[in-house]
Amino acid sequence: MHGYDVVDPTSVNPELGGEAALRRLVDALRQQQMGLILDIVSNHMAVGGSDNPWWLDLLEWGRLSPYGEFFDIQWHSPDPLMEGQLLLPFLGSDYGVALQDGTLPLRFDAGHGAFYVEHYDHHFPICPTHYGELLKPDERLNAEQTEQLKFLADRFTALSYQTDAHSLAIPLQEELRELTADPAIQHAIEQQLGAYDSLTPDGFQNLHNLLERQSYRLASWRTAADDINWRRFFDVNELGGLRVERPAVFEATHAKIFELIAEGLVDGLRIDHIDGLADPRGYCRKLRRRVDSLSPQRHLPIYVEKILGEGETLHRDWSVDGTTGYEFMNQLSLLQHDPAGAQTLGELWSRHSERPAEFIQEARLARQQILNGSLAGDFESVAQALLQVARDDLMSRDLTLGAIRRALQELIVHFPVYRTYISPRGRCAEDDVFFGKPWTVRARPWARPTGRCSIAWPAGSAASPGANARWVVNARSSNTLACVSSN
Repeated sequence: MHGYDVVDPTSVNPELGGEAALRRLVDALRQQQMGLILDIVSNHMAVGGSDNPWWLDLLEWGRLSPYGEFFDIQWHSPDPLMEGQLLLPFLGSDYGVALQDGTLPLRFDAGHGAFYVEHYDHHFPICPTHYGELLKPDERLNAEQTEQLKFLADRFTALSYQTDAHSLAIPLQEELRELTADPAIQHAIEQQLGAYDSLTPDGFQNLHNLLERQSYRLASWRTAADDINWRRFFDVNELGGLRVERPAVFEATHAKIFELIAEGLVDGLRIDHIDGLADPRGYCRKLRRRVDSLSPQRHLPIYVEKILGEGETLHRDWSVDGTTGYEFMNQLSLLQHDPAGAQTLGELWSRHSERPAEFIQEARLARQQILNGSLAGDFESVAQALLQVARDDLMSRDLTLGAIRRALQELIVHFPVYRTYISPRGRCAEDDVFFGKPWTVRARPWARPTGRCSIAWPAGSAASPGANARWVVNARSSNTLACVSSN
């Protein structure tokens, strides 16, 4: 049912035997006086491919899809080419090359009355508002068949002017499915697809023009790091972030889980990647209230996968029962290592790498590489968002995008914990520990004076590593960059 590659949270994975097999497993566990803890991923689900109905509907309809608010998407982009479109970095080659090589064929699914572009395992739906141009009769159809196809094509085209196009398209696609039961009509549709064969000059242009009108832009997988405009699980293109803080998303993604809890089949929950959520505290408290209401006679523990930094503790007001134990494993690992070996290993490292032996130096270098590499697009989205915040205030509107980028990178590189939890309620006491004094960072050789400025991190930013944080960054004209946080 759940995992890193979940495509349908409303059902138990049929490849594992479905719900019937789950019930048999629970019965077997009960016989051994054992219980079942569900490991669920509320932060993201599998995207791409051809199996996720929510994702496919989003691609088909864009912001008109009821699932348009389920995923964390930046529809408004500073890049005119990306305005209102979702970047899909799933192609094995550059877009133009894929067209030229014919690896983006236009297909018709007669069983569902739907058109899509195929790229190996990926399906990219064509919006029904464009079906009209694809439903052209040929000379082998009789008058009645021709009229049927033309009439249906006109109604598909008219969807462009309908506010409820999404719902109106459903019966039209069913009608198309029924029409294609006639072999002659299906043959006419298949023949029309030839006009979109990108191996021919006209087909190349026709297919490109059709794809340009979709709610997505196909691109090489290499573009993801720089241009991605939706939240992923780190840099994994096949895992799209969910906005579980929205009530509709919370209910849709947890309905089956709540059903199993109500039936007494579940004995606890493990929440994966809790720090990916916009509001972990709000989510955990909401989940606790629902679980308690569904299982009033017994306490079901909730554990969160939380990476605790040095000196950091789990927030007590989350209403959970603990973490998944990374901090315990760290302590256990210390027992298996002789501290006296650290100096020998450090000297060996420095001699061969010609870099400092302190681990923190390597960690910061790695953070820089990530920010400038696989998460460059996410970083740029945050910088652009902060620029807009700065422009809204006379006292900060002179702040440049370059200054924001430099200060923001230093802040993230030297940030002492995985994330903070500042919300409209203010900053919690647990986070105050990390902001009691400024962090002093030696300026890079390329650093330039930026003047003093204030930058507010937008709450719930799609690309932010700490999505509900509000930060103030002070950049001074000196040899250091002081970064502090404030409400």
